[in-house]
Parts: sequence; C-alpha cells; structure tokens
Amino acid sequence: MQARAGGDKVVMVSLAPLARIADLALPPRCPGCSAVTRTDHDFCGPCWAQLRFLGEPWCATCHAPFEYDLGPGAQCGRCLADPPPHDGIRAAVAYGDIARNVALKLKYGGRMAAADTMAQAMARLMPADADLLIPVPLHRWRLWRRGYNQSLLIAQALRRASGVPVARDLLVRSKATPVLRGMTPRERRKAVAGAFALAAGAKEAVSGKRILLVDDVHTSGATSEACARLLKRAGAAQVILLCWARVLPGEAAD
Repeated sequence: MQARAGGDKVVMVSLAPLARIADLALPPRCPGCSAVTRTDHDFCGPCWAQLRFLGEPWCATCHAPFEYDLGPGAQCGRCLADPPPHDGIRAAVAYGDIARNVALKLKYGGRMAAADTMAQAMARLMPADADLLIPVPLHRWRLWRRGYNQSLLIAQALRRASGVPVARDLLVRSKATPVLRGMTPRERRKAVAGAFALAAGAKEAVSGKRILLVDDVHTSGATSEACARLLKRAGAAQVILLCWARVLPGEAAD
C-alpha cells in the first residue's frame, strides 16, 4: 500500500496490481539461459541438470571433491605435496558452461541479480563461525571501467543472507594486473605477485578472525593464494575462499 494525498484526506493506493503487471512484463528468467521460470534465481530443468553442485566428501585441506569418502583428514595429492596458504576452497558448483554463463552475466554483462543467484548457492557452504566476508578487490582503474566489483556484490548478498559483516576496504589491489585468462598457472602467479596490500589498520581488524574471502570463479588459485598469504601474515586465524564456481583439478577454464 502507498499513501496518496487527496485534498485533506489520505487515500491508500495498492501497488499490487502494478507489481502483477511488472511480473507479466518482466517474468523471472533462468540465470543460465534466460528461459522463463517460476521464480527469481531458479534454473530451468536443462540448466539445473548441467550444474554440478560441490560439497563433501572433499579434501580436508583444499576441499577438492572426492569421488567417495576417504575418511577424516584425507588430503588430495596436490595438498600433500604442496599445502596451500588458505584453509580451503568452498565452491558452490564446478566450473562449466552454465556456471560460466552466470559468472559472465555478472562480471561483464552488468546483470547485478546474478550476484544474488550465486550467493544463494554459496550460502550453504558458509561456516557457522565466520567473522568477516572480504571480497577479492579490483584495481581502481578496472573498478572505474567496470563500475562495480562483482566479488563485493556477491559478498553483500551473502551478508544479507547470513548477517556476517563485509569488510570491503581491508584488502586492496595496489597494482594493476593483466587479464589472467589464458595464462599458465606460473604466469598467473607472476602477474599477481605484489598486486595486493592491506589497508591501514587492517592488521588489527583481521587478527584472530575467521575470514571468508569471496570471489566469483576460482581457477589456478594465484589470486586467492596471494590474498590468503597477506591475511594470514596479518594474523587471521582462518582464511577460506568462498566462490560461485571452481575449475576442478585436471580441467581447464576458457
């Protein structure tokens, strides 16, 4: 209902008919292929069938999915050989055609609602004891060109769902980096070396905290590992990467 002045009276006007007209004109659409769906953020049947939702059983260190449960504390071969600086990668889905489409709509297409779609799928993987959500930052020039940081939009949607606060300015991208798509893992690590820094006062803010580092897609891990190292050096008790999609070991991202 909305109040409208009518002479010396106040008339209550229902906005429900307008909402129904808007629903007919702009019906909910599948985040993957844009087919009409029943409700917002719902995937159509064919797109849903192509999504691989991730969860346990997984590697105790990096959370790479296992085909079957190997028991408590089981690690993948990669973590046994070279333990990562973070405390796991929790991804809602495996990277694939539909997951990529959703990520691209947010990152380059300006489809802000995709952040809520991602956050709804990611929220089930949030630890109950998380203290802070920190989005992976963009360099100021890329932020100026794009107009928004997609990781911050996802973090804000997660805050609305969970109540965990977002610390948007503790981690900064102090050096511009090239687009990492198409680079080898070694080239990616070299490109992001020295690219991140902590803001003034960040050490006190993250010390002893259990942090969720929020991003859209996890590929080689170069960016998330650089951020995790900084946060751990500042005294963070735990740094878990929480993302929408993850390129699984042995697979490639285009």
